[in-house]
Amino acid sequence: MKKILIFIIVVVALVTAWQYRGDLQTLVRSSQQLAELVHEGTLLDTLRKEVFAPPPLRFDGIFSESALTRTGVISATNEQRRLNGAGGLRENTKLNAAAAEKVNDMFEEQYFEHESPSGVGPADLAKNAGYDYIIIGENLALGNFKDDALLVEAWMNSPGHRENILNAKFTEIGVAVGKGTFKGEKVWFAVQEFGKPATACPQVSTQLKQQVDSLKTILDGEEQQLSQEKARLDAMHPKTKEEYDAYNQAVAEYNQKVRAYNDKLNQLKELVNQYNAQVRDFNSCVSA
Repeated sequence: MKKILIFIIVVVALVTAWQYRGDLQTLVRSSQQLAELVHEGTLLDTLRKEVFAPPPLRFDGIFSESALTRTGVISATNEQRRLNGAGGLRENTKLNAAAAEKVNDMFEEQYFEHESPSGVGPADLAKNAGYDYIIIGENLALGNFKDDALLVEAWMNSPGHRENILNAKFTEIGVAVGKGTFKGEKVWFAVQEFGKPATACPQVSTQLKQQVDSLKTILDGEEQQLSQEKARLDAMHPKTKEEYDAYNQAVAEYNQKVRAYNDKLNQLKELVNQYNAQVRDFNSCVSA
């Protein structure tokens, strides 16, 4: 009878131990899937910062009565888009402010590049002006152009600048022009800022992303704790009935924690799926 009792205890212990190992395998497999899902949900940040900035255009011609205006440059730009089958661009005050900041900075710092000596580029200008964008482009010109039409014509004759002017993805424009001293000469600077605002595409919920990040952090901590508990269980070698009882109780508690972990993991997978669906909708809009 005693041998039968010991045999039953050993069988129960083995069955319980097999169950806890099965739960552990589920935990590891789920964590790998989680890593893949969360990685997929990071595409948004890489697409929201797309910038088109062709090399600046320098005009060497000289006109005694050179004159440029913001409204004239915008009008001439939209005329070129009309002639080439592209929709008109809406004037945006924030993009105007970004362009004006660029003109002033180039005169003050005496440079003619898309990136300032301090590292400020088109994306930074848009951010400083409070313009939340999907894509942005910048055209620069230096020289004494006769008028707005000649300036825009010069940009149109330059492949990179022409591409910005006719880019169907852009829906808004800001322009600034100014005359001042550059390298000892009186010249005009002209800046076009093109943009497509973030509101033009379905928005991705930042709150949902925060939920994903928060739950992921919690699960990372729980997974570490479960790994430590597994190591402790592996180190247990029950021999007596009392030791088997303690071992089985510890395994039961471990399995309960694994089930709770997997419930949270399923919740996280659902949140990640929702987030990724929003990302895909956003990316499709950006690519359109």
